[in-house]
Amino acid sequence: MRKGVKGAVIGSVFAVMVGGAGYGAFNIVSALNGDGGGGGGTETVKTGPPGEDEVARTTREFFAAWEKGQGPAAASYTNNAEAAGPLLTAFGEDAHLTDVKITPGAAKGTTVPFTVRATVSYGGRSKPLAYESRLTVVRGVTTGRALVDWEPSVVHPALKDGDTLVTEEAASPPVEAVDRDGAVLDAGKYPSLGPILDELRKRYGDKAGGTPGVELVVRHPEETGAADTSLLTLAEGRPGRLRTTLSATAQAAAEKAVRRYAESSVVAVKPSTGEVLAVANNRADGWNAAFLGRVAPGSTMKIVSAATLIDNGLTTMNGPAPCPDTAMWESQTFGNLPGLRPDPDATLAESFARSCNTAFIKFADELETDSLTREADERFGLGRDDWQVGVPSFDGSVPASGGPDRAAGLIGQGQVQMSPLNMASVIATAKTGTFRQPVIVPQSLDGRELATARGLPPGTAEQLRAMMNRTATSGTAAEVMAGVPGGIGAKTGSAEVDGAKANSWFTGYRDDVAAAAMVQQGGRGGDAAGPIVASVLRAGG
Repeated sequence: MRKGVKGAVIGSVFAVMVGGAGYGAFNIVSALNGDGGGGGGTETVKTGPPGEDEVARTTREFFAAWEKGQGPAAASYTNNAEAAGPLLTAFGEDAHLTDVKITPGAAKGTTVPFTVRATVSYGGRSKPLAYESRLTVVRGVTTGRALVDWEPSVVHPALKDGDTLVTEEAASPPVEAVDRDGAVLDAGKYPSLGPILDELRKRYGDKAGGTPGVELVVRHPEETGAADTSLLTLAEGRPGRLRTTLSATAQAAAEKAVRRYAESSVVAVKPSTGEVLAVANNRADGWNAAFLGRVAPGSTMKIVSAATLIDNGLTTMNGPAPCPDTAMWESQTFGNLPGLRPDPDATLAESFARSCNTAFIKFADELETDSLTREADERFGLGRDDWQVGVPSFDGSVPASGGPDRAAGLIGQGQVQMSPLNMASVIATAKTGTFRQPVIVPQSLDGRELATARGLPPGTAEQLRAMMNRTATSGTAAEVMAGVPGGIGAKTGSAEVDGAKANSWFTGYRDDVAAAAMVQQGGRGGDAAGPIVASVLRAGG
């Protein structure tokens, strides 16, 4: 167990112990201690939403116990006392927060906003802390009492299930992360880098030459492997300098581009080296989906599929790949996006540039069950869980599938899963013919073993470049890529998910910069993901 942690962990471990029986059992005990309202057990249990007076009383009593550091007592005013108690206790004992003053705002129905002011005191040092949160009062299921609807975020908005608060000497020294040219990278200027910089500090803080300080942090469950999230620095450590592969120019462009679209992510890499130039996310959950996303990549996967067809001798860029209205595989009918005209005489290059699904589906019966899997693994380095990027990442998944999923995989659906990092690597490999595992810190920093793959035969890479250039200049990506200078190539994609609006995918390159983006429910590839990628490519590396 980490230094200073007393095991105040909440979440799913307790959830199975609660439910209606849990509420009743705890409140019987509370009643015996004078907290349950008395009445000899014959009082009618109240129903319906709590009234204004009940909301005010419950909130007042909950805050009063919390301010006094009485964790179990405060928890008794919630609907999940077994989960709330440890975290409310840790607020004073592990986080060392004293002089707590909680000020409620005006209630909006049963929801009450409030401000917390406290002092963090540790090792003879003190510092004020202030933040805002909110709670909602609900009716207890079995007791009818008005109770605080328990969520960890009630205690602090940064807390989620399983988290706790700790003040102690930091687990890792601070780092001053810099880009490839020495420019300082900080989360204030580049918000998407917040969780990534936390991970870099966790992994490389002791290698960067700094000394740890004292911090109030959100500690996440150990099984997640997530780095602590710093809330307040009580005593500054001496930061070590950590050089990354990022480009401040590309990062700034990526941050600006994703702000235009909700639930969007983008990654840019340098094809000649595999170095990550930018990574940005605009997500409500703050998750690094750019590296860790696991979703169907849609037609951007046709880069790998086209390589599979060529490498297995089924066709060439100028060979036949007819594009009918529909194609059937094992009783499932596949179609194209609305507006795409059929072309029975289309070549692979033409069907690729127009993103014809049926052209690829028609080849399904000429491939082995694992043909796409082997191509992704051996040529593009995907699906082996061996990438050592420098921070956690998903390495793609292209399982050998039977039934309709075998055909669906050729158009980036079925069981195929990718992240923007994976697809940026795919187009970088297609452009150069060589797989270079993406990295965000130099391999020389820790000597980690990078993933390897055979890469593409020169002839295959040459054909892919020609097809991607055609897509970028006269195909489905032409409108988005118009005005992007230099040697360019691209592939659009969209992936339907459970009947909702399709996820928008786009991947492209310009000279020695390649990028991929995904926007959840963004529609066609050129609608949302495409403009993000084009903006990053224009900025360069």
